[in-house]
Amino acid sequence: MSKVVVITGAGSGIGRAATRVLLQAGHRVVLAGRRSEALVESAAGHPAARIVQTDVTDPVSVQALFAETASAFGRVDVLFNNAGVFGPAAAVDEISDGQWHETWRTNVDGAVFCSREAVRVMSNQLPRGGRIINNGSLSAHRPRPRSLAYTVTKHAISGLTASMLLDLRDMDICVTQIDIGNAATAMTQGFGVEAMQANGSVAAEPIFDAVHVARSLAHLIEMPLDVSVPSLTIMARGMPFFGRG
Repeated sequence: MSKVVVITGAGSGIGRAATRVLLQAGHRVVLAGRRSEALVESAAGHPAARIVQTDVTDPVSVQALFAETASAFGRVDVLFNNAGVFGPAAAVDEISDGQWHETWRTNVDGAVFCSREAVRVMSNQLPRGGRIINNGSLSAHRPRPRSLAYTVTKHAISGLTASMLLDLRDMDICVTQIDIGNAATAMTQGFGVEAMQANGSVAAEPIFDAVHVARSLAHLIEMPLDVSVPSLTIMARGMPFFGRG
């Protein structure tokens, strides 16, 4: 059954891979992001794709995104909170105010603003309900060195997921956090050559094709709403996650 899916950060990386897999699967996808030319490239002219230039850190822009989606398709079945930045390579005594606030606004404010508007639509549509999928990270569990801003924001996403799981279950809204490790994107392109390890050394880490993340999302989206998947981890085999820290 075709679903209406809103994807933030759809102009590149995991967002682009998810867009293309879901369109191929027959879903209607609303691509949200700051760079319209990147969204156009992700959509690749597909007739079921709709592009809405959006700044997720701006609540007015987010409201417009969901208003346009509801106007065009009549409902919102899925929100994939995917927009995010890695932020500075910095420890707590090195990070500037601007670096901290930029990372927080994109990774946390953006997810909260989008979730708020999605829930307002999902709770009032018929049939009621939907899915919210938050892009977490393995860093929500174990940090990389010098990744304070990113790590803190991804721990916040875990709190957002847990709170929404509790608050929204009686509204027929399912919530999932997907924690991804070393999917091949621009953000992780250097990991296959050198990545800082917990002991201060630098080593190459394995990566995997982001299409596998997209296919996992497609499977999750096709489940009925009486099935909840609170968390999902997908990662490159062999990456030093369990021994990190």
